[in-house]
Amino acid sequence: MDVSTEASSLAQGLRLIRLVTDREKQGRQLLGVSQLAAELDMEQSRVSRLAQELCDLGLLERVDRGPFRTGPRFFTLAASLNGGWVQQSGPELEELVSSYGLRSRLSVRDGVRVLLLRSSANNSVLGGFAKPGMVTPVWCTGAGRALLWDHSAKELEGLLREANFIGVGGPAAAHSAAEVATLMDKDKPQGYVLAAEEFEHGVWELAVPVRAGGARIVAALSVLGSRADLEKAAPHIAAALQSASNRLGSAAQPQD
Repeated sequence: MDVSTEASSLAQGLRLIRLVTDREKQGRQLLGVSQLAAELDMEQSRVSRLAQELCDLGLLERVDRGPFRTGPRFFTLAASLNGGWVQQSGPELEELVSSYGLRSRLSVRDGVRVLLLRSSANNSVLGGFAKPGMVTPVWCTGAGRALLWDHSAKELEGLLREANFIGVGGPAAAHSAAEVATLMDKDKPQGYVLAAEEFEHGVWELAVPVRAGGARIVAALSVLGSRADLEKAAPHIAAALQSASNRLGSAAQPQD
């Protein structure tokens, strides 16, 4: 393969990744090979080969021959480019494990999705499928609602206008932007999000936002456990989460 061909393949691969990630960020329907080929105005066989190569690299993924979505390697690479507060979060997550024995996570928002950046070493205790790059809904997770902390009801309505609430989340999941706003109004007086079975049955998630320099929200710090783990201890654990969040926020630049 000559240089011009390699450059062409790279450009086409980047276009393919960008199309997939843009649709995910916008909460739009994900696409298969033929639909991607039509969107990119490329031969279907070419898209199929490129998509398979990107899946092999972990930059895209496809489950049971379904539509393509962003793969875990894409998010791992993105996180590795941020050396400061993201790297500092590792010891903070493990300190939370040491203190409370709960799974801990650092997450960011990408449109209507929550992206897992880092998780604690004990993540396999429960929900071991979770790994950097895992995507969950922003409206029915503790981390997601912490990332929406500064959104007004009107802003929530705009963000979630095209979200598909049907069949998503656990038994206490919100099913509309208005229900998300109600949950936020309930949590704000206590200063932290306590999402009880909003994403998974039997799983509670306590979360706080991370603010760069005390200003803009750049991430969410959360712990996950059972009702027995979190219901009564929530204020105490939330205080520790907030302290960790403040340290991470101080290491992040407001313009990041």
